[in-house]
Parts: sequence; C-alpha cells; structure tokens
Amino acid sequence: MASKPRIYLDHAATMPVSVAAQEAFAEGMATWANPSSPHMDGRNARAALEDARNRIAKALDWDGDIIFTSGASEAISIALGRTKKGRIVTTPVEHDAVLRMAKNAEKLAVDLQGRVVLASLEKQLGNMPEDTLIAVQAVNNETGVAQDMAAIANMVKDAGAVLFSDCAQSAGKASLPDADMISISAHKFGGPPGFGALLIRDLAHIRASGGQEKGYRAGTENLPAALSMAAALETPRSWMERTAELREQLDKSIAAAGGKLVAGEAGRLPTIGGYRMPGIAANAQLIQFDLAGISVSAGSACSSGALKTSHVLSAMGWEDKPASEVVRVSFGPNTNRNDIYAFVEAWKTIFERAKGQGAA
Repeated sequence: MASKPRIYLDHAATMPVSVAAQEAFAEGMATWANPSSPHMDGRNARAALEDARNRIAKALDWDGDIIFTSGASEAISIALGRTKKGRIVTTPVEHDAVLRMAKNAEKLAVDLQGRVVLASLEKQLGNMPEDTLIAVQAVNNETGVAQDMAAIANMVKDAGAVLFSDCAQSAGKASLPDADMISISAHKFGGPPGFGALLIRDLAHIRASGGQEKGYRAGTENLPAALSMAAALETPRSWMERTAELREQLDKSIAAAGGKLVAGEAGRLPTIGGYRMPGIAANAQLIQFDLAGISVSAGSACSSGALKTSHVLSAMGWEDKPASEVVRVSFGPNTNRNDIYAFVEAWKTIFERAKGQGAA
C-alpha cells in the first residue's frame, strides 16, 4: 500500500526549488568555465553570469548593484560587518543572523504586534544620523509581520542615515522597500539553497574585501545558482492570492478551536502564520504533527533546534510559557485547501488529546 503523501507547511524555512529553477541550474552546470577566466569560455560564462544578474535586478525592480553571496546570512554579514557607519540601530525582533552581527546595537522599540514604534526610530535618528545604519527586517520570519517600510525608509532618508533591510522572507513575494542595502535568499522563493545576494545602491556604503564581485566578495562565482535564482524570480506568483485566502481560513479555524493567533492585529505577509496551542509545548506539537505526516516548525529554522524561548515573541511581550507553545505554519505554491483542513484536524486532535490527559 502506498504511503500517504506528506503535507509540507514549512516554506518559510525553505521552499521547494521550482521546475524552472532546476532547469536553469542544469543549464548552468553545462557551462563549466570560470567567469573570471580571460579566455573565450570564461568570457561566455561571465556574459551568462551578468545576464542572470540583470534579470534578477529586473525581476526585483532594483536599480543598484547586486553582490552574489552564499545566502542572506552572508549578505547580512557583509552589510553589517563591513559598513562604514560607526553606529548600528536595529530591532529586537530581527533574525538571529542580524542580531549576531549587531550584538551591541541599540534597539528600537516594538509594540505588542512586533511593529517598530516610529517615535522610537525618530528618537534614535536624532542622535548622529550621519554615522548611523538602521537595520529593519521587512517581514518577520516567525510571525509574518510586515513593517511599515515606506514610513521607515522616508524617516531614515530624511535624517541622512543608511537603511539596511533583511528581505529574505519578502523578496520575490512582495515589493522591495526603498532601502540602501537589502539581503535576499534564493531558497525562500523557489531558487537554489546556499545562494543569495546583497542588493546595494552605493558600494561606498561598505568596505571592499578583494576578490570577485567587484572586490566585495571573494570566491569563484556560482553561475548555475545565479541562473537558477533568476529563473525562480521570473516564475509567476499567482499562487500568492490563493495563499491569503488559505491563511485567513487557518486563522479563523485555529481561533475557533481554542488556539491563539500571533500578531493577528498586524499586517502580515500571507505566507506565514504563528499559532499557540495552550498548554502544549511547541516541541511536543512538532513531534505529533510530524507523526501525522505534517511538516511545520517552531520559530526560525536557523535556531529551532535550540530549546529556547523565541526572542521575537519575548520582544512582543509574550511570557516564556505561552511563547514556548507557538508553532509556525508557512505556505508555498502547492499549498491547497485540503492541506489546511488536514492541519486543522491534526491540531484539534493533538489539543483534545492533551486536554483529556490534563496537559492543557
């Protein structure tokens, strides 16, 4: 008897590589020359690489430079680690990759929905704006909360500071903010894992390091991955409209079953939802969902292996126990209504079983 197909609801961790991206990667593998070599084969590879770069810029409506990296984490490392600004200000709800690079950064205040308090930003911009880099994630990877990047960008620009935005979750799904530097990751929108880019309007914002990518990133360029990322970004996103309906359905179903929606009052990217199952630890939920054939996660995939309270939920005012009971559900191109029905039924089963055992 054939096993029942698994249901994948962890697209915020990584999205399946699209067919177009797989085909483009294979095409790149057939072009084996080094793009930095001066001979004809190398020049042909270089031409293909620059064509991919131009296609990516067009797909993202980006008019600045693009530095290819191994992913968003490396792009963040370059932007924050090599910034010429002496002062970094960020938020307490950023991805771990940002917080690691900005350990001593001053923090903006966020409200109970995880949104930046603009008065806090205004106050920080009043202190040495010409030497300040503001780092704000466009869409939170745990909650899906979308910041008011238009207002933030206007404030930062008017003050003469520099704005960096981690757009790993939003690139390829929503318009990019008007930021000076942006990090993106290909595997979040159907491209290859282990590849991304730093989008930068002015290379003078960071210190050069030597090597490839105009001297800002060393290492042989990954032509197959660049072609694959371009193809992924050029793939239509018609599925996003359906996703908004599915997430709304899931929000209502979980609330009706006794669960709690994370940041339900905030504007959120429709591909991510956070849900608390009262009385049941997230790690226990993950095991039971997995046994039911459903893949979800708790918090960021980059840190979900660690048994610790989400710093994002803590910053939003959640106490440790409720925060430890939240799982993240994230949607992709192939997510359908039956997947949502199955998840809700599994959620109810787990919750009712726990209540029967006195756990909830």
